[in-house]
Amino acid sequence: MSRSPTTSDDILRCARELVIAGGYNGFSYADIAKVVGITKASIHHHFPGKSDLVRTLVARYRQEAEAATAALEHKISDPAGLLRAYTGYWQACITDASAPFCVCALLASEIPALPQDVVLEVRAHFRSLSDWLTSVLERGAEQGRLRLTGTARAEAETVLATVHGAMLSARAYGDAGMFGVIVHPLLERLEAPR
Repeated sequence: MSRSPTTSDDILRCARELVIAGGYNGFSYADIAKVVGITKASIHHHFPGKSDLVRTLVARYRQEAEAATAALEHKISDPAGLLRAYTGYWQACITDASAPFCVCALLASEIPALPQDVVLEVRAHFRSLSDWLTSVLERGAEQGRLRLTGTARAEAETVLATVHGAMLSARAYGDAGMFGVIVHPLLERLEAPR
């Protein structure tokens, strides 16, 4: 049974949309108050400062990503299929504009200007995702389903950089199709011929 969204959930959802649209400094508590329909004081009650809000947002985002990759693992046993599902998720999100950019990728571009507690959460997200991709790539190489040209860790970082770079290119060109143009050759290189 799922719980009903709380005011805190509404604030976090709104903050997520605003971060994706304009980054850490692209919104204020006044913006959230207007969208959610509450006072700035109410937001401060839940999140005393902006860094508290964004740190919580990133921690929750990481938990959601970890749950999503775990769910993929239960549905798909083939490592090549896992990579396709992961990149396919992002391609669909970019195409339908439901999540056109990874919150942590966007915040990573702002690390020099972010509060340290937010930076730590962003880095934790990248480490978690890299660990999962490394595991997928290791299994794929062991099973003969994936061809690695370097270590599994190096290939995982290449996948991460390619996926996030493809998001950026799709946004820069205003063309969701750019994501696939960039990502699909990487998947084809990694997949071993059957």
